[in-house]
Amino acid sequence: MQDQESPATRKTMLLTGASRGIGHATVKLFYQHGWRVLTLSRAPFDPECPWPGGRENHIQGDLADPEAFEAIAAEVRRRLGGGGLNALVNNAAISPKRAGGARMGVADTDYATWAAVFNVNLFSAALLSRNLLPELKATGGTIVNVTSIAGSRVHPFAGVAYACSKAALATLTREQAFDFGRFGVRVNAIAPGEIDTSILSPGTEDIVRTQIPMQRLGDPKEVARTIMFLCSPDASYINGAEIHINGGQHV
Repeated sequence: MQDQESPATRKTMLLTGASRGIGHATVKLFYQHGWRVLTLSRAPFDPECPWPGGRENHIQGDLADPEAFEAIAAEVRRRLGGGGLNALVNNAAISPKRAGGARMGVADTDYATWAAVFNVNLFSAALLSRNLLPELKATGGTIVNVTSIAGSRVHPFAGVAYACSKAALATLTREQAFDFGRFGVRVNAIAPGEIDTSILSPGTEDIVRTQIPMQRLGDPKEVARTIMFLCSPDASYINGAEIHINGGQHV
């Protein structure tokens, strides 16, 4: 059941990379709790998305193009209508693969791939937070960056550009927390491990069996609930943290 809030008190979140997996689960959970959710992805709105208001709250934009960052922020401000932004969740990410889904190592990755991955996975998070800082300051808002277990260890399926971008995003989280904390804006990260989404690579079952103490995949709803906690008053003194959501895979 949706928690009802008046239009005057309704909170607004901007979520990048909303079309599937963790992003999809996060949109649904926040909507159920009465939030207005602005979604951003390079794909147009999918009419099969199961929440009312999705079409008018969707923004289409390509985060691989750095020239688009300011225009996207301007469109967000237009949608806010002069109001503030309560949460920014930087979830968009790309992870290029070789033929057959194999990981792309250093020797496989050209400059164009590095640039595209870092634009989507890192630079967009930095520049959106910069461009929307006034709106976040207005509400004492929250930023949540979605990093990855691949940012702290070599992963059999995550390529080098993806892994490096996620490690850098964890560092960006600390820098944002330091810079923005004085404005009442908290910044934290979540680092998912193996989550049950449509983009799992073949062979993930071996990781579950041999590396995860809980012996199961994570549910996208479990990740979404952690994001919601970080955006809630219950996390009011958590700033600059990275929460690992991986069933113990990192131990």
